[in-house]
Amino acid sequence: MDAHVHLTGNGSSGSGCWLRLRGAHRWLAGFMLRQIDLPASALQGDLDRLYVERLVSWVRTSSVRKAVLLAHEEVYHEDGRLMEGFGSFHVPNAYVLSVAREHPEFLPAVSIHPARPDALAELERCVEQGAVMMKCLPNCHNIDCNLPKYRLFWERMAALGLPLLAHTGGEHTVPVVRAELADPRVVTLPLECGVTVIAAHCASRSGLTDPDYFDAFTEMLRRYPRLYGDTSAFNLPARGAHIRDCLKPGVRERLIHGSDFPVPILGLWAFLRGLISLRDYWRCSRIRNSIEKDYQLKKAMGFEPEHFTRVADLLPPKQIPSA
Repeated sequence: MDAHVHLTGNGSSGSGCWLRLRGAHRWLAGFMLRQIDLPASALQGDLDRLYVERLVSWVRTSSVRKAVLLAHEEVYHEDGRLMEGFGSFHVPNAYVLSVAREHPEFLPAVSIHPARPDALAELERCVEQGAVMMKCLPNCHNIDCNLPKYRLFWERMAALGLPLLAHTGGEHTVPVVRAELADPRVVTLPLECGVTVIAAHCASRSGLTDPDYFDAFTEMLRRYPRLYGDTSAFNLPARGAHIRDCLKPGVRERLIHGSDFPVPILGLWAFLRGLISLRDYWRCSRIRNSIEKDYQLKKAMGFEPEHFTRVADLLPPKQIPSA
């Protein structure tokens, strides 16, 4: 199972998605599309359809049997007002749920800002329709998860058995609103409320100048048994800096597999760090399907078979279809 796969679109199919790309983010979006064999011109074309078709095709022709598909919330003020003009893209929960209903390869992860006036109602609606996870980027969505006003939301998530996939560490693919919320300690209150939390990227750096929160993440692993991390984007230069640490006992048992599709998968950095052999590097370099390439690279690095299935134990049992 790949627990970190992004859905995106431009609304061309009536999905409700939108893109608001400026400057470097527009170039980066085009670059990522080219990495998954889609033209950059799709940003202004039939992106909704083309993206889903590519993703379905690559999951079906990979070793991955299920992919957790992520919605992407809009940005809100702490008082629940929409933060006008912020954010570079939006993927509605209804769209993720509908794509997952249409394609059995996908399990839907919704995205809800807990300051929304309808946050609890939206949470209930999404779980009733099959959501298996909730995803947010605290530093980009302006969510200080430790605010006492959000306690009821986290307690309801815990009661529903819905895990939280929270971005931790630096971020450069979408605009950051509050950089300090990249610290993994931002998810302390959800953990204390009983929510199972997956710290995306294990609080690693995105850029070379970002603060490194990996030690804070591993310290939290010792304190909170419901905390996990994912290895999404570990095949990028900065994110992969702690791979050896992630393979050590005490950490590896708390990690789950995620690719961060459509983020590029580059095996060169694993080879240069001595994590994979030259033979494995060339073998994986010939794999065009980035879902499969990420899986094969992590296998070559030494992540055990349980790493690629562990997320199934964290999801609401009633939402997981039988094999």
